[in-house]
Amino acid sequence: MSAGVNWPYPRWIAHRGAGKLAPENTLAAFRLGAEHGYRMFECDAKLSADGVPFLLHDATLERTSNGHGIAGEQSWAALSRLDAGAWHSRRYAGEPLASLEGLIRFCLANGHALNIEIKPTPGQEQRTGDVVARQAAQLWTASELPPPLLTSFAPDALRAARAAEPQLPRGLLLDTLPKGWLDLALELGCVAVVCNQALWDAATVARVHAAGLRALSYTVNDEWAAERLTAIGTDGIITDRVDRFSPVA
Repeated sequence: MSAGVNWPYPRWIAHRGAGKLAPENTLAAFRLGAEHGYRMFECDAKLSADGVPFLLHDATLERTSNGHGIAGEQSWAALSRLDAGAWHSRRYAGEPLASLEGLIRFCLANGHALNIEIKPTPGQEQRTGDVVARQAAQLWTASELPPPLLTSFAPDALRAARAAEPQLPRGLLLDTLPKGWLDLALELGCVAVVCNQALWDAATVARVHAAGLRALSYTVNDEWAAERLTAIGTDGIITDRVDRFSPVA
């Protein structure tokens, strides 16, 4: 990277804990990812109705739990009683939804780095960015570990995170490259751009590096894709295939 800024994060990042091998965004998934040698994890964080950050990708509960409706409209007391494992397999039946605090404490206890994707319930972008950043900064006190990397597709969530805890690093998530995307990342004070893997080519990576940022990719599950992204100089790979890719290879 031309800026010469130290990048403290591992190259390989386990998506939602262990990809599809365990129920995503549960502590069981992060434990399984760690068993496969991963030392950095990506998760999705949103707020309960009473303002507790917890892990869930979708706005609604049906796909990954036995709950129903919009998750952000329910209290953490109600959400914490749901089964977030049986949908995946009998092995994980009874696995609860995870709080962000629980995941952070797991990472700190085991020396793992963390990428927190701020995934707001629609309409809650600023509040979610603010609360997630404040909790991450309050709990992440291990000076020997790099701070959590906060990422989001929602610029307003990143702006709120920056206002609340400007020292926490941020990354802009992109599924397309609209006009002004790099300027937006710089305006938000990001340290990284995290793109759909298909968007990266050598010239785009070079632009990001020339601006002093890092280039990360999601979700990379094929060897040919990982080899291509390595060849063009990207800096981080988020993968479901914790069983296929060794993070130390």
